[in-house]
Formats: sequence, structure tokens, C-alpha cells
Amino acid sequence: MVARFHRLTLAGELLVLQLAIVVVVVVAVGAVSLAQSAATFDRVEGRRVTALAEQLAWNPLVRSRLAQPVPGEALAPLVHSTQAQSGVTSVTVANADAVVVAATDPTRVGTSIPLGGGGADAGRRGWAGHLRTDGTNELAARAPVLGSSAGNQGEHLGTVTIGVTAPTPGQRLAGGSSYLVLYLGLASVAGVLGSWLLARRIKRQTLGMEPREITGLAEHREAMLYGIAEGVIALDPQLRITLANEVGRRLLDLPERCVGMSLAELGIEGRLYDVLAGEAANDTQHTGDTRDEIAIRRGRVLVMNRMTVVKDGRRLGSVTTLRDRTELARLERELGSFRSTTELLRAQAHEFANQLHIISGLTQMGEHDEVLRYIRASSGHRKSLDLQVTSRVDDTAVAALLMAKSSLAAERKVRLRLSDRTALGRLEPGDSADVATVTGNLVDNAIDAAAEAGAGVTDDAWVEVELRQDASGVEIVVRDSGPGVAPELAREVFARGFTTKAAQGGERGIGLALTRLVCTRRGGEVAVANTDDGAVFTAHMPVGQPAHDTMETAR
Repeated sequence: MVARFHRLTLAGELLVLQLAIVVVVVVAVGAVSLAQSAATFDRVEGRRVTALAEQLAWNPLVRSRLAQPVPGEALAPLVHSTQAQSGVTSVTVANADAVVVAATDPTRVGTSIPLGGGGADAGRRGWAGHLRTDGTNELAARAPVLGSSAGNQGEHLGTVTIGVTAPTPGQRLAGGSSYLVLYLGLASVAGVLGSWLLARRIKRQTLGMEPREITGLAEHREAMLYGIAEGVIALDPQLRITLANEVGRRLLDLPERCVGMSLAELGIEGRLYDVLAGEAANDTQHTGDTRDEIAIRRGRVLVMNRMTVVKDGRRLGSVTTLRDRTELARLERELGSFRSTTELLRAQAHEFANQLHIISGLTQMGEHDEVLRYIRASSGHRKSLDLQVTSRVDDTAVAALLMAKSSLAAERKVRLRLSDRTALGRLEPGDSADVATVTGNLVDNAIDAAAEAGAGVTDDAWVEVELRQDASGVEIVVRDSGPGVAPELAREVFARGFTTKAAQGGERGIGLALTRLVCTRRGGEVAVANTDDGAVFTAHMPVGQPAHDTMETAR
């Protein structure tokens, strides 16, 4: 029976429980009704038999006959007529010695009457209550018979007892069975209807799943959420967190009891808020769904995917997954130096190939003097650039980076020049790597913007780099002749991870996000502004001290 009960549907379980409650309520009501019926019977019938006993005790025939030696023959007709007229069960008259002299039951004549109420003088006092005689429970009333003649005025002559049989609980139940059946039927119908409506409502709220299915779903969900390596954050339509696994709380630096709190209460704002709330710029369909969005939270580079949850046309909220790409960003920074070297070799090979082609052509034309002039001019330009970089930048890694970027810029018809105010000393290896990373990313974005803006225009695209070092750290300023950064993206460009070129088209990158990460890890900052000539990126970062660990930054 237990196993069968557990296999019932939700509606079946509710129906069984509801019917059990109805049965308990009906039994309780029946018991109260029986108790009230017994109390009512005792009150009403007790008054009636008491009045009959007193009336018979005051009857002149009873009072006069009890004073004589043999009163039974004269009192017997009166006793039976009293029973017939009142409908009581028994009428008994006893003398002063409590011996029955007349009774509706002849077998009682000559026996002692039961003196309810106790005490030696019980027959001299009136009394009403239950008596059990011959196995029958009677509600009886007793009244004393007192003399009224001159010779026995006020003398106790005997006792009159009148009783009526009290109905048993079964008789009371049988008497009220029609009402109880009606009540039970109405309660059962109401219980079945109520349980059916309740089951429908609960099924609608639980998406039609049974309790065992909900339990299994919850267990599987917990196993899935805590078994995956990605963070999962679920929000309701009011942007309150309804679910967050351990990885998600760690990546977003959320408190343990974050469920039920809104994004505003958790201090989430800016780019991260836009992605979680479904307000990302690349959501061209305005559905709130985004893929591979980049955001930075407390020193971590996060890649986020958001999906809106809709059921039966009703928006239930959203689910966002998060992946930590901080280590990937570090690897990209380390690989940047190798990529720069490769690009430098490729650009120089391309440049030297062009120069060799020019020299070969002039030689075939017999213009030997022109060949010498061209070689001297090319060598002077290279020496001038090398001298300019090495005289103002003592750090070899940054100097090599600028020379590599110069070759790349020349290949794209962009002039890379060094500001006259540039002055950078030799740095520690860790400081040098970070300064080279920030400078390389900013220069790459500037070259892209200048090359796009100067396409088709001869010798008009340029990028200027300025490096200054003082006691507070290193300041990197990169200016370009590009179109600038749109004002609405000026504050978000680093958080979004856009490049200057991609910012106009809405594409995504990680260069500027990495730049901001490196600066913030060192306690610095990076900003962008527009001038009449183009965009100006300014980064400041302290040097000579260890960079903060990502986890320390998160705290």
C-alpha cells in the first residue's frame, strides 16, 4: 500500500489526503454532535422527569396511602396511569424505609430502591441523575413524599422515583444518520472538487511535473551546476539573482547569500551590468541574447554568453554563463612579444625586398649614381629612426617594439613617429614587459585607425608615440590621425574590449581589455579622448613595484 501510494499522481495524493481530512473532520463533528445531544437529553428530560416526580409526590392519594399499612393496591393504578400518560420508562413509589410498595415493574415491589446521590438520608432529598438498573441506563428523578395531615405534617412518608431510558450512542447516531450521510456526501464532493482545482493550479505552477520529477530535476540541476567548470548566473525579469553556482560567485566576487539580491544591490554596473541585463551593444535583434561578450570584473577578463528564457510566450528571466579568460589574456601578452618579432621580420623582409627591387631596376637601367643616392637615403632614414628611438628609449624591449611597429606602420603607409618629449629609462624585466604590452596594443589600434582613415591619401596617415617616466611611473600617450572614438563608446571602449577600428563596426577584440587589465593590476589607469586630429590614448602605470595578483585585485 505504501508503494502504491507513492506511485499516485499529484492529483491522486491530494485527493487521498483531502478525503482523509474530510473523514477526520466528520468523525470529530459527529463526536461533538453526540456529546451535545447527550447534554441536551439530560437537560430537557431531566427537567421533565423531575417535574413528574414532584407532581406525583404531591398527589393527595400518594400522601394519604403511604401513611396507611398496605398502600400498594391503591397506588398501583396511579403508577401505571402516570407511566402511560407521560411516556416514561419506570415509575416507582417506596415507603419511608426505601422499600418499593408500587412500581410499573412488579418485580421491584418489596425490593429496596437504589438511592442515587449517596448518603443515609438520600431518600429524604430530591435528586436527578443516571441510574443503572437491570443493565439499563436511565435518567431518573427522585422526590420525597411528605405528610400533610395534622398528625404527620412534614414527616417523610416515602419516595417517588420516575426514570426514562437514556439512548445509547448507537441510537443517537442512528437517529441522526441521514444528516451525517448528507454532511459526509457534501464534504466529500467539496473535498474532491477542491483537491482537483488545487492539483490543477499546482500542476500549472510546476509545469505539469510530478513531485518525484521535480525532485529528480532539482538533484540533476545541483549536480550539473556544481559539476561544470563555467560560472552560471540566472536572473528573474526584475534582475534579481535566482541561481548562482560556486564558480559564478567566485568569478563575479559575489557573497554566499547573493540569491534574491538585485544587480544594483551587489554593486554590479557598467559593461558587466549591460551584459547580464541584456543591454549589450552587439544585440542587434534586441532579444537580450549575446555571445562571447568580454567584460572585466575585479581584475578578471570574463567571456560571457547570455540567453533569455521564455516559456509559453512569458519571459521568465535569463541565464548567463561565464568563462575566465584571464590566463588566456596573460598568454596572449606573453606571445605578443614573439608575434611582434615575427611581424618585424616579415615587414623588414618585405621592405628589403622592395628596396632590392628598386636597386635591381636602377642597375639594369644603368643608373649607378641613382643607386648610390637611393642607398644613402634609405640607410640615412633607417639610421635616423634607430638613433631617434635608441637615444630616447633606453629599455631595449620597448625600443625593439617601436622599431618593429615602425616597419609595420610603413608597410601600411602610416608614418610612426616618436614625440620629442619621449624619455624612458631602462626598466625591470616585469615592468618592461607590461609597458611593452600596453604600448604595443595602443600602437596597433592607432595604426589600424590611421590606416583606415588615410586609405587612398598619400603621406597623410600618422601615429605619434610619447613615453615619459617620472617618480610616479610611466605615462604612455599614443595619438593618431584616425577618425577618433565615438563619444558614446569613450567610457566603455576598454570594458568592451573593442579596438579603435572595431568600435565603429561593433566587433569585439581583447587588445584594449588587456591594456586596461595590465594598467589596473599595477594600480594605474587608461583613458581615451578625441582631438581635432584624431584619438589620444593615455595610459599611466606605476613601475618599480610588483603588480597586484588577480585574486588580490578581486578582493
